[in-house]
Amino acid sequence: MEQTDHHLLVGKGAQDFARLHGLHDRGRPQHREVAQGVARMEAARPIRCTICRPRERDEALPPRRDCEMIAEGWIEAEHYYGTINCDGINAKGEICGVTTTSGLSWKIPGRAGDSPILGAGLYVDGDVGAAGSTGRGEANLYNLCSYLIVEEMRRGAHPKDAAMTALKRVAKNTIEKRLLNAKGQPNFGLNFYVLNAKGEYAGVSMRESSESNGRANRSTFALCTENGPQTLNCEPLYGGVLSTA
Repeated sequence: MEQTDHHLLVGKGAQDFARLHGLHDRGRPQHREVAQGVARMEAARPIRCTICRPRERDEALPPRRDCEMIAEGWIEAEHYYGTINCDGINAKGEICGVTTTSGLSWKIPGRAGDSPILGAGLYVDGDVGAAGSTGRGEANLYNLCSYLIVEEMRRGAHPKDAAMTALKRVAKNTIEKRLLNAKGQPNFGLNFYVLNAKGEYAGVSMRESSESNGRANRSTFALCTENGPQTLNCEPLYGGVLSTA
């Protein structure tokens, strides 16, 4: 957590990283320098570019390195995915939830994100509701946000209020200067999608809008009921635009 932008490394990747940091041989400082260089690369913010064009007008461009790999044929443009969360409730009141992800681009080998960690990127309690997330996974790992949201609903909070509690906790616990803007607010994106056992729902976001193709796009979420599909605005914690430049 001190040397990289990640919070959880597992398996062989964790072992290799430990060795690079001299766990078995502290007399080889060059290993530490290499690992720190990788960490700095991982912490670099994405740069917008025009090497590959998005398929839809409002679709965000991938980071420059990903665009280059798409242009060179290493990644198929039609299979460049991000994270989604989907929660549902049926007529019997049965609740389900899933969070899928392609994983953080250019992560250190062994990095585990929030999506597969119950209580972080996803949590479901059949008696209470479901909560899931997209955005900075490390923030969810650090704060167990989806579990927090469901527990807030268990205590009677509306889905929107429960999700706002999680965003505020993330904001309070984000103290690294590189993750804060000039106002001391988190400079990363984080969204929560919440559904309770009554069928009440909410979508919230850290920032009102994000920059894409040089324009600000409102943070939204999708809803489908007996009335059909809708696209609704997320309730933001902070106004303004999150820039990925």
